[in-house]
Amino acid sequence: MENKKSDFDELLPDPGSERSIVLFGRDLSQIPCFRSSFLYGISIGMATGFVAFMRTSRPQLSTHIGFGTFMGTTLCYWFTCRYKWSRQETDVALLQKLMQQQSVYEGSAMERELDQKIKTDSV
Repeated sequence: MENKKSDFDELLPDPGSERSIVLFGRDLSQIPCFRSSFLYGISIGMATGFVAFMRTSRPQLSTHIGFGTFMGTTLCYWFTCRYKWSRQETDVALLQKLMQQQSVYEGSAMERELDQKIKTDSV
């Protein structure tokens, strides 16, 4: 009985380990926007291919339509997601730089000058 339990435990995945796919030496789960763009592309491509098949009853045409929709959706979502991601990364880097400058100026005469300049500009 004990032997069967240990065999069963070996079949279960380790809860601490994550499955990842490596393609050309790069872990695909680490690429930003990869998962979401492919999931949207696959789901929309399959739905469009199914609708095309139901309307035309031509499997080859519906396959081409579904695959074309998959590619178009994946690429469009990929580029928009990566653009937003890169803008966010740039904003984070700028904010970190400004926060470091603020910590250097805090409590100094330069901070008082900047505060006065802000007050005079806002009036």
